[in-house]
Amino acid sequence: MSGDAALLRQAAARHAAGALDEAEALYTRLLARSPRDANALNLLGTLHRQRGDLPRAIGLIRRAVALRPEAPVFLASLGGALAEAGQLEPAVAALRAALARRPDDAVALRNLGQALCGLGQARAALAPLRQAVALAPEAAETKLALAHACREAGALPEAIRMAEAALAHHDPDVAGQARFLLAALGRAPAPERAPAAYVRDLFDQYAPRFAADLTGRLGYRTPAALAALLRDSGLAPAPVEGALDLGCGTGLSGLALAPFARRLEGLDLSPRMLAEAARQGCYAALHEADLLDFLPRHPAAWDLIAAADVLNYLGDLGPALAALRAALRPGGLALFSVELAEGEAGGEGPYALGPGLRYRHALPALRATCAAAGLAGVAERRDVLRQEQGAPVDGVLMLLRRA
Repeated sequence: MSGDAALLRQAAARHAAGALDEAEALYTRLLARSPRDANALNLLGTLHRQRGDLPRAIGLIRRAVALRPEAPVFLASLGGALAEAGQLEPAVAALRAALARRPDDAVALRNLGQALCGLGQARAALAPLRQAVALAPEAAETKLALAHACREAGALPEAIRMAEAALAHHDPDVAGQARFLLAALGRAPAPERAPAAYVRDLFDQYAPRFAADLTGRLGYRTPAALAALLRDSGLAPAPVEGALDLGCGTGLSGLALAPFARRLEGLDLSPRMLAEAARQGCYAALHEADLLDFLPRHPAAWDLIAAADVLNYLGDLGPALAALRAALRPGGLALFSVELAEGEAGGEGPYALGPGLRYRHALPALRATCAAAGLAGVAERRDVLRQEQGAPVDGVLMLLRRA
């Protein structure tokens, strides 16, 4: 057993140093000798979770839990992996079991709170998240998680306090997200776009349940509506040579767009969304990048570029539309949706950051921005894009041609 313990320590050290291939080889070697080593099973599962292989991770961690069902560290590890995989109800059960045995686990408390938020139980999430903040006051991400839960639960003063506390930690990614949340709460100017880290993390966490949530609970139908607008326009009687699906997500939009292109490519910030999209089988290529970085590197590359529910994460659409136009071949088509600001006028400006942390655009200003970018309007249709807290989200679908 001493040899096994030494091998486990060596594997864990390589794991902590980020040498995942070496650590995996050592864990595998140990498990070949001692297949019932629960620590090795859990740590190898954690390694695969880091790599994004959640099914394999969950299987290994479940084996550790089966061997030592009372061990809080394994229950908490399983709960975190299940939450990341979008299996929120079993995640909550595992995390609660872990906390019953080790109630001062700040990470398990944060994971529990975030899983409850994902289930739409923001009020129930407040207690574990508040406890996590009290136990680990240096953890800026936990304060930010509590701020989001407070916003969803309607506890706005506390949401503001927690966002400001997260901002004070000076972590660049957390600070950007905290400023963005404060802007949505009316305590800071709205930035020109949502932070890329926020969008990537949001959709990484959402990827496993994205399609089911959108098409079921939220009544999302934008990809089909955009496809109908393109079909009704008569401008695509035959498939175009090449199309790009901006913010392709899990591929819902790709399935709707595939009949219109001989070659369809997808672009997204979220690697987990791209992994889901790859399973759809409709993309010839998938790219992980920010659209404002990616499009300028591909001039005149596509005949059709579509963006379903993507431009909602940008306030100032001028740079994105100019980049989109440059990436189209002459005469190419742009097809996208945006959420509309109330009354179309958009209050005092061309866009506003809505309560759902997405931008809403004033239609007259949007038309002017499209024209300034060199995109000529072809067709336009008002529609309900989704439901949010039981209320319809009004939007507009636009089809434009590169002028």
